[in-house]
Formats: sequence, C-alpha cells, structure tokens
Amino acid sequence: MSKKIVILASGNGSNAKAIMRHFDSSTKIEVSSIISNNRQAGVFEHAKRFGVPCLWMDKESFESDVVLNFLLTEEPDLIVLAGFLWKIPVSLVQTFPNKIINIHPALLPKYGGKGMYGAHVHRAVKESGDAHTGITIHYINEHYDEGGVIFQAQVGVETADTADSIAQKVHQLEHKHFPLIIEQLLTH
Repeated sequence: MSKKIVILASGNGSNAKAIMRHFDSSTKIEVSSIISNNRQAGVFEHAKRFGVPCLWMDKESFESDVVLNFLLTEEPDLIVLAGFLWKIPVSLVQTFPNKIINIHPALLPKYGGKGMYGAHVHRAVKESGDAHTGITIHYINEHYDEGGVIFQAQVGVETADTADSIAQKVHQLEHKHFPLIIEQLLTH
C-alpha cells in the first residue's frame, strides 16, 4: 500500500506542483489530496493536471473539526505545507505529531515567525546584506517556524541580487530538495 501525502497550499502551488510531478509515477508514494484556503489558488490547476482531488476550506472549517475529520478519514502518512499561510491549529499538531512539515524560504531561525513568508522574507534578506540565504524544511509545532529542523540548504546572495532574484534562487532550492526530503521521510 502506498504512503499518502496531503498538501496544504495557499497560492500558486509551485512547490505542490514539484511534489506532484516527483511522485506522479511512484507506486510507493502518492499525493492523495490538496487542501487550500484560497478559492483562486493556482495550486488547483496543477492538481487538476495531475488528477489530484482538491478541497477548499474557509477559516471556520480549518479551525473547527472539519479539516481534522477529513484528515483523520484520509489517514495521510505526511501532511505537507507548501506555501500555506495559516497557522496550524494545536488540535492538528497534537493529532499528527511529527507528521506535519513545512518549507520556509530562509535559513531558520533567521527570518521566521508570523508575517515572514514569501517576498517579505526575501526583502528582509536583501536589506540585511546577508551573504547567504536558503531553505529550511522543518516539523510544525504550536509556534510559527519553531519546529525541529529536518533539512537546510543554502545559496549565495550577491550584492547585485534583488528580492526577486533571491526568490528565484530560493525557489530552485525548494523545487530541488522538498520532494526528495519528503521521499526520504516516507521511505526511511
């Protein structure tokens, strides 16, 4: 029986797309569903192309037992946050200990916490003058970006880089490493 991944995404879904592409022909691991809190999310189009069922939910459904009950029925081996912008309720964290992971577009603990996502992170990296940035794949706990680190990869930041060019470098790291780390977690 194959291992199941449920992906939560809020936006374009480029990481979700990379994950679905990686496991598309796998007989051991499948993306069983996508959950989004944004009706206009680009992730729905990607999921449609890969034939992955989708669920949209509002804040009330997410914070009540609706999503928890869906996940209990789905029985995922791993819940993957791929650009998901809402804090995970404590009830989900407690029900699925060490089964919820996130990717953050910086080298945590730097540039983490509430409001630190996407372009906000890349602007902060640029403004700081840091020589490196990268990605952190980590477990989810009750606090933003404070769960145990699973993997980090870094990339250099040049003086000429803009927040946009930093974002492009970070996206390349995300798309390269996130599917592989998920595979390692589910097969080891």
